[in-house]
Parts: sequence; structure tokens; C-alpha cells
Amino acid sequence: MDPASDTMGIVDGQSSRHRMRAADADRERVAEQLRSAHADGRLDLAEYDERVQQAWAARTYGDLDALTVDLPQARRPTSKVGSEMRQPHPQCRNGRGGRVTVSAWAGASLINLMIWAVVCLSTVSWIYPWWMWVAGPWGAVLCARWVGERATAASASW
Repeated sequence: MDPASDTMGIVDGQSSRHRMRAADADRERVAEQLRSAHADGRLDLAEYDERVQQAWAARTYGDLDALTVDLPQARRPTSKVGSEMRQPHPQCRNGRGGRVTVSAWAGASLINLMIWAVVCLSTVSWIYPWWMWVAGPWGAVLCARWVGERATAASASW
């Protein structure tokens, strides 16, 4: 360290940062940048795989920097303001949780209805429609949650 300028000096053409040990968080950051470059089509699968392996084996910042020197710097996402950015329900961070839940309910209800129908047809008698106790309460909870989300969204937009 240069006491006059309070900065790290350059030794043998390399800054001392390049010789410093990298942490797992640094390796993860580089791996994410490589994933982004692969998704953008800047790296083919073989080169992406090779560089990710090298990133996790890297010991210093210099090793990591060499893996991304030919790639554009990762851009930070710009923050959107107002109604442009829709926040999904906290339980459904990926935005598809509602559809998955309704699909599970519909599938379970349909299976129970089919079992009930097969039993009714095979015994040639009317059997109590027990399947409603599976479909009804679960469906009522889903409906109440949907109405509550709509009411919350409507009040938030006022």
C-alpha cells in the first residue's frame, strides 16, 4: 500500500486487487454474468460450461476478471416507477402461483368426481356425492383469496 496516496500499488504490471483471493460471492457474481451472456447468445454452451467451471475454480480476482474480459459489463436493472411494475402476490413470487393452485384444485376435484361416478355406475345406485366435500371448501378458499386479491388491487390503485 502506498502511504502517500492511501491506495494499493501496482506490482509487476498487475494491481494488487488482481492477486487478492476471491470469495464465493464473487464467483457467484461472475457465474451469473456468464449465465446472462449465455442467455444473450454471447457464449455457446461449451464455452459457457468451460468458463463456469473455471469461475468456480478461480482463486483470485485476476482469474475471475479474465473470464469476463471479452463480455460487456453486467447492467443493473433500472427501477420502474408506478403502475409499470406489477408486484406478484407474496406467496406467488413467480407470478404463476394462482394458476398452479387452481390447476391442482381442478385436477383433484376432477379425479374425485370421476371416482365417485365410477362407483355410482358400477354399483348401479346413487351414492352420496362425497366429492363435494373435497372440491367445495378448497374451491371456496381459492375464490375468497381471488376476491381478496382483486379488492386489494382495486384499493391500491385508488
